[in-house]
Amino acid sequence: MSIVPVQAVSGRSRTTEAESADPGAAAVAPAPLAPRARLLPSLAAVYRAQLSRARVARIPLLFVATFQSVGIMILMRGVVDGGAEARAVVAGSSVLVVAFVALNLLAQYFGQLRGSGGLDHYATLPVPPAAVVLGAAGAYASFTAPGTIVTAVSGSLLFGLPMTHLWVLVAVVPLAGAALAGLGAALGLLAPRPELATLLGQLGMSAALLLGVLPPARLPEPITYLRDLMPSTYGVEALARAFDTRPDWAGVAVDLGICAVVGVVSLTVATLAYRRAAVR
Repeated sequence: MSIVPVQAVSGRSRTTEAESADPGAAAVAPAPLAPRARLLPSLAAVYRAQLSRARVARIPLLFVATFQSVGIMILMRGVVDGGAEARAVVAGSSVLVVAFVALNLLAQYFGQLRGSGGLDHYATLPVPPAAVVLGAAGAYASFTAPGTIVTAVSGSLLFGLPMTHLWVLVAVVPLAGAALAGLGAALGLLAPRPELATLLGQLGMSAALLLGVLPPARLPEPITYLRDLMPSTYGVEALARAFDTRPDWAGVAVDLGICAVVGVVSLTVATLAYRRAAVR
């Protein structure tokens, strides 16, 4: 028969009584969660990551987009002599580079990201959904700047247009890029399958080609109403006005303002679509 010391029995009893009085006393307090990342630092981090990825994977496609736009201008040179139609062709071809990358490729990217489960990775990161959408859209839109500048300069030399006010591209590229990138991201995130996202991106780029490059005077009247619904149209109009010897700066400001509003709306829709897709 073993004898248990009185101190051990009394110590065990006191411990049991303390645990009964406060069941959570013996449990380890959970460590506090880290604060959620703020929007601007998260946006900068996603932008740098996406820009690095796009620089490696998309440079060949950027050359394709630029050569495609320059080739279209060379073909149109045999049809259009100059004047307003030449300005429309050069402006439309320049913005087409933005549409090819920011709309078409971004729709494919988000479609593949959703289809492969890549959104789950972003959903686990403590970053706001807006940072993911804006960072990717900003990277793809800014990636189009070199091709747009090359196309605009080549078109100006080809058609004999003045290049004095080509600095307007500093506003046209980000604003038209934001509108088209938001549209591309929304198409990619809302499409139920990656193949459908690719199809919608291709259709959007084709619409930007037909409605933006062809001079408005040569389009049937019903098609001109569809042209007004295309976000890239207003970037084309702003750039085309800048090719005048005396640009209508009020008209340029209105067109750029419409681009900005459409960009905010399309990026907001894309953010909501990202939240909806990430929850599923």
